[in-house]
Parts: sequence; C-alpha cells; structure tokens
Amino acid sequence: MLFLSHFYQLFLESAPWFIFGLALAGIMKTCIPINWMNQQLGGHDIKTTVKAAFIGAPLPLCSCGVIPAAMGLRRAGASKAATSSFLVSTPETGIDSISVSYVMLGPFMALVRPIAAIFSAILAGLFVNSLDNQSKSSYSVDDKPTDNTSSCCASSNSIMPKSAHNTAANSSKDKNTSNSCCSINKKQQNNVAPNSCCSTQKSNRMNNAAQKIQKGLRFSATNLVDDISMWLIIGIGFAALVQAYLPSGFLAQWGDGILAMLIMVIISIPMYICATASTPIAAGLLLAGVSPGAVLVFMMAGPATNIATLGVIGKEMGKKTLLGYLIGVIGGALMCGYLINFLAAQFHIEIQPQIGPEHALLPYWLVLSSATLLAFLIGLSFIKKAKNTLK
Repeated sequence: MLFLSHFYQLFLESAPWFIFGLALAGIMKTCIPINWMNQQLGGHDIKTTVKAAFIGAPLPLCSCGVIPAAMGLRRAGASKAATSSFLVSTPETGIDSISVSYVMLGPFMALVRPIAAIFSAILAGLFVNSLDNQSKSSYSVDDKPTDNTSSCCASSNSIMPKSAHNTAANSSKDKNTSNSCCSINKKQQNNVAPNSCCSTQKSNRMNNAAQKIQKGLRFSATNLVDDISMWLIIGIGFAALVQAYLPSGFLAQWGDGILAMLIMVIISIPMYICATASTPIAAGLLLAGVSPGAVLVFMMAGPATNIATLGVIGKEMGKKTLLGYLIGVIGGALMCGYLINFLAAQFHIEIQPQIGPEHALLPYWLVLSSATLLAFLIGLSFIKKAKNTLK
C-alpha cells in the first residue's frame, strides 16, 4: 500500500506538466516544416552543427522517432556532423521533458538539462567532423540526380536552377499579388463586400492553423504517448519504489565522482528510453542518494546511446562517425555531470526532487483532471499495443 500511495502521488504531481508538455510538443511537431529543417542543416561547417543542436533540442522526438528524422536530414544533404548533432540534442531534451523536469527535479535541473544537451550535441558534431575526412557528404544535394522527369512527383520547379527558381517565384508572387483583390487600394477596399476573397483567405488561414493545432494534439495523444507510456510508468514506479522502501543514501555508496558517472553510462547504454520517461527515474536516483551530476549523465546518455541509434549510425555513416558520436555524447555528459557537482558544492545549491510545492500552486481540479486524462491516454495506448500483439 505504501508503494501505491507514493505512485499515486507522483503520478498526480507530474500529470499537469506532462499534459502541458505533450500539447506544446504536438503543436511544434506540426508547425515546424521538415523542408525548412532540411534547408537549415544542409551545410558542412561548424555553424550548421551548432544550428542542428539548437533546432533539435525543443523537438518532441524520442529515441526511436529521431532516427528516421535524422536519416531524412542526412539524405536531404545534411553533413555527418550536423546529423550527429541533431541525433544527440533531439532525444536528450525537449519541450515536454523540460516541463516534467521542472516539477520532478526542480528549476535548476530543468535549466541545466537543455544547456547540457546542446553542449553535448555540439561536442559530438565537432568530434564527428574531426574524425571524418570526407569534405563532402555522400548524400550531398550536389550528388543527387537532376533528371527527375521519371518521377510522378517531379515538377519543373524541382529541376530549375536556383536563380531561375527564385526569379520565377518572385514573378509568380508579383503576379498573384497584382491580380489579387487584396492588392486593391484603400479607397477600393471600402467598397469591397464583407464576403470578399480577402476575408475568405483570412478564414482559410485560421482554419489551416486550427487544423494544424488539432493534428498536433492528435499526434501527442497517440504517437508520443505510445512511445513513452511504458517507460513513464516504469520510471514513476521506480521513483515510488525508492521513496517507499529504499533506505536514504543507499546508492550514494557509488560516490559522486567519475566512477558513479561511468556506472550511469553503463546502465543507460542498453536502455531504450526517451528524455521525458527518464525524468521520474532520475528523480528516484536523486532520492536514493545518487549525485546530481551522475543523474544528469544518466538523463543525457540514456536517450542518446541506445543500441538502435548506435546501430543506425554505424551502418549509415560509418565507424568513424560512430566513434566521434560516442566520444561526444559520453565526454559531454561526464563534463557536464562533473560541472554540476562542482557548482552544487561550491555554491551550496540544493538539488532535490521538488514534488509537492508545485502541486500546491495548481488547483486540485486541474491536477485531478490532468491525471485522469493522462491515465486515459496511457490506457488507450496499452490496449492498442495489446491488440497489435495479439494479431
């Protein structure tokens, strides 16, 4: 009963922030075009690597979802360094995991976590770039065939030179603007009926925005919940188990130095876990006496170094890229973990799970309704997985 009581309280406390993070993550998923990301990450310099880390950090993709997205960027012309940077920052942090980190680990860890993820991603990209002697991506845009006429999706725009394409686009834009009723002067606008094409276009834009938001929320309620529900329950259960039965400081015998952090790396590599689901496990580790630095290492290495990701990197980008990736992720995690322990000791920063105070700031009806909604979504996810297993 003690375990169930702690589990219920932890679930109740994290539910509002988890739902909030899911909603933001879904909206971001539908509002950030993949074509725009491909254009931003198509270069091969350090700037592109840094940009990839910042673009990937807030995205709502877990360890499994980031793999196809990253390979899509790679085939669209992104360098190995940029792809690696994206592969690190995206699963290590996100809008949803930051919100859950705030309530379960406190504001300091919620702030440190994305900063450490971005640093680790940039470091991995730099190592990959230094170990890779290729100056040109094997999937470079320049290497792609220019003759797309055999494709049913090909168009004249896809094979048009960039300058000509820009000229044509500008010409088309000018033509559309000049012919649009929205280009009439102010005097003429006074005589336009309320149901003119201008109001119709505005209405269409509003409808499109509403549809995008609806699509994003549906994505969060299905795909995202499917990806993280199992590990979320395991994580909350682990934290509840620690609170209920594990003596305080039991795991602190590992110490708070490099040894404890290396143990966290070894534990995290075989785990297939995302940033959000790793948060309650991290809270349990903190409660058990593990140092904040070692906990941060677990939250960084766990989502970025699972077996599936490492296998894809080795197959798609080569062993040198895989080596640089591992050096960057593990080295960045260890450096950030050591720095966090140093800062906590130097400035007497109290880093403990903050469950409780944030709960009091929220109305009980909101907390209870959020927990009910989250339990419903997780239940649907489990039922769907069970049906797929039986088929």
